[in-house]
Amino acid sequence: MALFKTLLRPLTRQRWWPRPGNGMSLEALLDSADPHAPLVERHLWLIQLIDWVRRGEPLSGTQYVVRLLATQPERRARVVALLAAFWRDTDVAALLADYGFSPRSSFLNELGERLRRKTLPGTPDTGDLARLFTLLFDDPNDDAWLARLDAATLAEMAVLWREALAEPTVSARTAGWREPFLDAIAYLVSQVRAAGMSPAFRGRLGTRVDDGIPDERDAGIPSQTVAAQLSDEQLGRQAFRQLGRAAERLHELSLTEAERPDGDNGPSTALLQEAQYLRALLDRCAQAASGLHGHLEAQGISVDLVFQIDQLCARCRRVEQLLEVILAPQPAPVLRNLLCELLEQGQRRRSVRALFSRHYAMLARKVAERSAETGEHYITRNRAEYRDMLRRAGGGGAVIAGTTYMKFAVVALGLSPFWAGLGAGLNYAVSFVIVQLLHWTVATKQPAMTAPAMAARLADTRTDEAVEGFVDEVAHLIRSQVAGIVGNLAVVGPLVLLAQVVAWWALGKPLISPAKAEYVLHSLTLLGPSLWYAAFTGVLLFASSIIAGWVENWFVLHRLDSALRWNPRIRLWLGADRAAYWAGWWRENISGLAANVSLGMMLGLVPVIASFLALPLDVRHVTLSMGQLMAAAGTLGPDVIHHPGFWWCAAAVPLTGLLNVGVSFVLALRVAVRSREVRVSDRARLRKAVWRRVRTQPLSFLFPPREAASASLAGSAAGPVEPRP
Repeated sequence: MALFKTLLRPLTRQRWWPRPGNGMSLEALLDSADPHAPLVERHLWLIQLIDWVRRGEPLSGTQYVVRLLATQPERRARVVALLAAFWRDTDVAALLADYGFSPRSSFLNELGERLRRKTLPGTPDTGDLARLFTLLFDDPNDDAWLARLDAATLAEMAVLWREALAEPTVSARTAGWREPFLDAIAYLVSQVRAAGMSPAFRGRLGTRVDDGIPDERDAGIPSQTVAAQLSDEQLGRQAFRQLGRAAERLHELSLTEAERPDGDNGPSTALLQEAQYLRALLDRCAQAASGLHGHLEAQGISVDLVFQIDQLCARCRRVEQLLEVILAPQPAPVLRNLLCELLEQGQRRRSVRALFSRHYAMLARKVAERSAETGEHYITRNRAEYRDMLRRAGGGGAVIAGTTYMKFAVVALGLSPFWAGLGAGLNYAVSFVIVQLLHWTVATKQPAMTAPAMAARLADTRTDEAVEGFVDEVAHLIRSQVAGIVGNLAVVGPLVLLAQVVAWWALGKPLISPAKAEYVLHSLTLLGPSLWYAAFTGVLLFASSIIAGWVENWFVLHRLDSALRWNPRIRLWLGADRAAYWAGWWRENISGLAANVSLGMMLGLVPVIASFLALPLDVRHVTLSMGQLMAAAGTLGPDVIHHPGFWWCAAAVPLTGLLNVGVSFVLALRVAVRSREVRVSDRARLRKAVWRRVRTQPLSFLFPPREAASASLAGSAAGPVEPRP
């Protein structure tokens, strides 16, 4: 493994091929500067120069290049001419407006773009500075040495660029060096305005604003009198409409400034006021876009919309940075900060993991919150709830007893692997849905739901009371899981065995053949891969909870409950009262149905797909395993207790339950904690508190304490909570 990592390490670096120009001296490199060379060769020369600077200590290398050019006029003239040609022939505005942003507003498109950039090489044969910038600064540490450039070096570099921009072919531009910055502002403003006026934003920013609202620009947008009469959504819509006009006025004033003889003495008052007004508009637009997060929290998360919101806010910040460069009396330090920001943003855009972690954070949080709402009903905190959990778990075990024999019946049909797996999946899914509709429970489904509920207790662990509250929640959770598993197994085993006894008495033969019974003992034994399969089943249990949260979020996002209630055709077909009832029913049960159906289908089909791919994967569900074991015992008769394989299978059942519950719980807890951005710095303190409770009150993890009953009765005065499957 160590050798394998060593061989792959060069492939995981940002740049692992030889750097161009490393074997060339600086003097030879400066002598090779040719302003009349083709575009791609000039770009290669710049890449080689930056690579030479980066060869040793970048800061001292930059200072050496600047000093050398200051003492050698001929080389300086060649470099200045090449820089002038570079500024003239490349699209600088593309770097300022496009670098770090996605050209499309789709999350999946951006994911594909990042994967393409990571796998495919770039070319310097381009006039787009945004594309070339990645090749010029491809080292992750470039922003660090640029940020450490001293004022004297920055001043010398500014003089060098000033000479390049004074060349006739460059100075002919109307607004001078500020022209690409103004163009970039125009591009960014148009994109922000288009995003703000898109259907996804427009439908969430409130109602239409009267076009007759005055355009007040004295201290912001609009005046205090007008603002008092408008909502935040209306102010946001007005700000998006005024962005284009504000950017055009800024451009016109900048052109006027460039034509003044004293234009280099600083911006005029009119330009400063217009820039301030544009900043106020951008702030309002960013606030309006950020305010959509609250709407998404209430109405469902759209990953694409979250991505568009982030892009819009980032473009607003970019415009403000460009304004700082244009208005700065000494633009060199501000421009250096902008370049460092561009480099950091470029590094972030290279990361596929960062894209997922950022834009799925809200979705993961909403999934966790919806699971937490359901999980609260799976946690017992007093004796009454504990007895109710045992009762509901017993009902679930009774249904699973029938599921066990239905599985044997599907296998007896002799179908092909796919259809056999589909039949088994439908059998599981129907059984789990029946358990849900009867308000019973299957123990292994609880952990993925209860983990987010417990993660909510980690939001504040700074006090001893909060730590003890977390330990209480752990005790409640473990006690609930034990009650659920005991209730399932206590019913499914005797019922399956009773069915075999009835079959012997009524039919003279068992419900399954001895060959199938022997196969059960062979497949469920602890000596085989049962524990590995049980852990994998825990992953499927966790996956079903994620699917349930995603489906419920999708249901809410597309307002299907409202459609079921108010759609004219549905109301005509069902009637107003029934339509309202079914809308509420689906809203309450969509998460459970998605979890049960997805879990059942995965338990049936995933082993078939894994077998087709030659993967060592199968499922071991503790309740189903117990039912199959009792069915095998009923076929083999009382002598089975002398069969060593029976006891190896019996020993595997509790471990199967432990892995089913433990794996799904740990995975769900990790998602819940990360989605809430909970940082538990005192984990050792929490572990000590849990172990202290284990030593002092071990039975509290198995049975509810007596004092909890009275406390819960006092708390239930506000009204009982109906348990939800």
